[in-house]
Amino acid sequence: MRRTDLPRALCVSIHDVAPSTWPQCERLLRAIRAVADIPVSLLVVPDYHSLPRAESKRYEHALEYRLARGDELVLHGYTHLDEAEPPSGWRERFIRQVYTQSEGEFYAIDRDEARRRLELGWKWFERRGWPLEGFVAPAWLMGEGAWQALSEFPFLYTTTLRRFHLLGAGHSLRSQSLVYTVRSSWRRRMSREWNRLLYRSLQDNPLLRLSLHPTDAAHPEIVRHCCGLIEMALRSRKAMTKGAFSRICRAIKSPTR
Repeated sequence: MRRTDLPRALCVSIHDVAPSTWPQCERLLRAIRAVADIPVSLLVVPDYHSLPRAESKRYEHALEYRLARGDELVLHGYTHLDEAEPPSGWRERFIRQVYTQSEGEFYAIDRDEARRRLELGWKWFERRGWPLEGFVAPAWLMGEGAWQALSEFPFLYTTTLRRFHLLGAGHSLRSQSLVYTVRSSWRRRMSREWNRLLYRSLQDNPLLRLSLHPTDAAHPEIVRHCCGLIEMALRSRKAMTKGAFSRICRAIKSPTR
């Protein structure tokens, strides 16, 4: 598959979708729609932070509405919590406790535990009759066990921070996601500048990915910035879900004879 065969695509995603974060997700969706009515990939966490299971019918109806209008629901871990054995060594402590704030669920677990969590997530979608094509690990981090377990499921794709992976096809595409960090004012300024530079560096890349998180909704300057990037990108790119992009990639890689 040649890069020149691929469409110029924009994939916008919202991570950490759950009942407790849905109000912030809705604010982001309204802001995006004010720019353009485009399909979005919603990264859903079935048991987010293992909070009490007060299932929200309004929340599930809202997700069904998003599906009906052309959005995509993606499995985004199961609890979004790193519950593995405590880290050893400074590098692992930094990745698991500082960089991911103890949310890298699939980074340090073995194959059996990764399979168990993937199966729980798969069945959660299945019970609701929702289509499922993609899996994205919390913080985009997967250890060897998680990669092994993922190969046992019929997901079409996964993404890491820097690449889009067509599962089972032995192919991946370089596509670093634009993402914001909002924990402090200097981080917000830095991430806006970084994303501006990254946007320019990816001008010739077939796929541009923009990843938002519920916490972004609390910062108007971040919302304005991401909407500005979406508006610019749509001048030369077609917005589509990650699932739609993966299907196009597969059709190009394996054309019908």
